Amino acid sequence: MISRLRGIILEKQAPNLVLDVQGVGYEVAAPMSTFCNLPAIGEEVSLLTHFIVREDAQLLYGFSTARERLLFRSLLKVNGVGAKLALTILSGSDVDDFARSVQEGDAASLTRLPGVGKKTADRLIIEMRDRLKDISGEMGLKPVQSQAAMLAGAKEEAAIALVTLGYKPAEADKMIRSIREHDLSTEELIRQALQSK
Repeated sequence: MISRLRGIILEKQAPNLVLDVQGVGYEVAAPMSTFCNLPAIGEEVSLLTHFIVREDAQLLYGFSTARERLLFRSLLKVNGVGAKLALTILSGSDVDDFARSVQEGDAASLTRLPGVGKKTADRLIIEMRDRLKDISGEMGLKPVQSQAAMLAGAKEEAAIALVTLGYKPAEADKMIRSIREHDLSTEELIRQALQSK
């Protein structure tokens, strides 16, 4: 098992790079979150890796943080998600945003990721929710239930406030759901909802 590589970058062509580790060139695929933060060709870098051996290939995936690698490994356990899709998901969403989408059951934001359709989004929400709960401490995430409850409470309070201001319940709910930012307070949600009108 290859767990970490430190070497000189010889080539970079997203999502792949070649690392020279004491004369041996390792081809590594990395998510864009890692790739965009790589130093220039000729400079040294250290990457955490995940090594996959298949019948027809041996593949190395590189990550700049332990959280990215942990999420990648968890995604591989989801039915129908292979290494290529897991890499795409990590390239299109950072760890916190992905975890938040899963915790909130936000299939719409997941389907905006390349290669993720409605069925895959639903499967990710169902299968990853418990895994995120199990690894939330390692990933440095807030506990799933308390964070979800806190966000739901703020959204509910904001919707009630909008109804009090004269909006119909369905309209108030739609205004709150249209806000894409996360972790907003009740006041911030109300402000953004009113600005969107």
